[in-house]
Amino acid sequence: MAEVKKLYAYWLKNMRDLELKKDLELISENDKEIFRRFHKKLKFGTAGLRNIMRAGTNGINVYTVRQATQGLANYLNKINEKNSIAIAYDSRLNSELFARESTKVLIENKIKVYLTSEIQPTPVLSYLVRKLKCQAGIMITASHNLAEYNGYKCYDEHGGQITEDIADEIYREIEKLDIFKDIKICNNFEKKVNFVEEKIYESYLNCVLEQRIIKNTFENSDLRVVYSPLNGTGYKLVTEIFNKIGLKNLFVVEDQKYPDGNFLTCKYPNPEYIECFELGIKLAEKTNSDIVILTDPDCDRVGICVLNNDKYKFLTGNEIGILILNYILENKKLPENPVIIKTLVSSKLINKMAEKYNCKVIEVLTGFKNIGKEILKLEKTNKLKNFIFGFEESHGYLTGTYVRDKDAVSASMLICEMASFYKKQNLNFINVLENINKKYKNYHSKNFSLILNNEKIDKILKNLRKSNLKEIFDFKIIKFKDYLNHFEDKANILCFDLEQDVNLIIRPSGTESKLKIYINAKNKSDVSKLANNFIYDLK
Repeated sequence: MAEVKKLYAYWLKNMRDLELKKDLELISENDKEIFRRFHKKLKFGTAGLRNIMRAGTNGINVYTVRQATQGLANYLNKINEKNSIAIAYDSRLNSELFARESTKVLIENKIKVYLTSEIQPTPVLSYLVRKLKCQAGIMITASHNLAEYNGYKCYDEHGGQITEDIADEIYREIEKLDIFKDIKICNNFEKKVNFVEEKIYESYLNCVLEQRIIKNTFENSDLRVVYSPLNGTGYKLVTEIFNKIGLKNLFVVEDQKYPDGNFLTCKYPNPEYIECFELGIKLAEKTNSDIVILTDPDCDRVGICVLNNDKYKFLTGNEIGILILNYILENKKLPENPVIIKTLVSSKLINKMAEKYNCKVIEVLTGFKNIGKEILKLEKTNKLKNFIFGFEESHGYLTGTYVRDKDAVSASMLICEMASFYKKQNLNFINVLENINKKYKNYHSKNFSLILNNEKIDKILKNLRKSNLKEIFDFKIIKFKDYLNHFEDKANILCFDLEQDVNLIIRPSGTESKLKIYINAKNKSDVSKLANNFIYDLK
């Protein structure tokens, strides 16, 4: 605790930000809070930084953001003579501030900066890096976390999230820096920054439009859509793309329309959860809409509810991915050797669909960065044209190669196109999913999370790793893979093939104190049995 107190005093002495300094002064008698703020430093990883906004080494603030940026600048300047970086930010509290502070540091380090003049979705940042031929990109966002969080995501020259080896090198540079004394800051950056021109965003939207499959589907269409950006970045570009494809009946949730980092109408702005749809469904009921579409604050994830038998039914990330892939396979002219890239934990039904259409499936570890890495491999081997779909069950989708991260702008457009296409056949997404299940003989999946403390999560995983484990809840283990020990890309993931064609995957969340469980099986009863046993036994 003495070292922690010493660090606390060092910050108080050197801070120039009066608001943050006051924040620290208020906890001077609170040893527990001082420890929480200073017992460790934020670890810079493949997703950059993410934490609660607060003063201290274990928080997101102007000092930790500047330090990370200085580390990034030092790394880039070691490997390149000239560098440029694109920076964008979302609607969260302090996101614009952190973007500008990053800009000041980079400019003082002789790095050219392209900064967005307003909030933008994460996929736009990926596009900017590629379009402007930058060596890196910074996205200030904490995605769908609570309002008190913010983050700092780093992208490579290809527009994908940085790999572990690059993250480690940047972190080594960060570790060398005194957070107050070693940071270079430009005080008149406005005269030296390059603000991104409007025509670049139009270019991005044109790339999104190229992802359409049936371009005339909105002719004589009466599709009615409710949309909410959940007070994030999606409103401008998503509504613009809806207008460009010819959607006439669009209703936007008024209280969630404009940017607001407080997220007052939706505490946890994540379209993976039905609770976020409350206001959207209310508006849909008033307007007799067919579908409700939500995008998360940085507009890289999308969720939907669909009208079915006078009620709005929530669709899982797997179900949305299955619908999009089915639409692609049935209606798009496929390349000679089509490739689908999905995460390991996403629905196994994707594999069965791919087999029928002679598509190759590449399975990767969780995280869309791994999908981006595989797209890059295709590009380097002149097989980029073979890519048709990238998919992760946590509501992330990509159908083109113009960006290298999940894109909720293009996914929202395709969802509307699909809905209009099927409505003309008197079908909704529930009907289509039922038809898909019949076609592929009912392959079922269920994903869920258990909120547990980290100690209990570690204990559960340790017990499951025991070599003498023969069965899990009366299901005999046929095959076991531990991705922590036996694979090139290591990850804390356990994969079990069980009897009766049941697949079980278990992993801890990378950002929250949760144990994530994924079940795939031919029989729906097996899925329910396993899920219920886990919930009952582990809680």
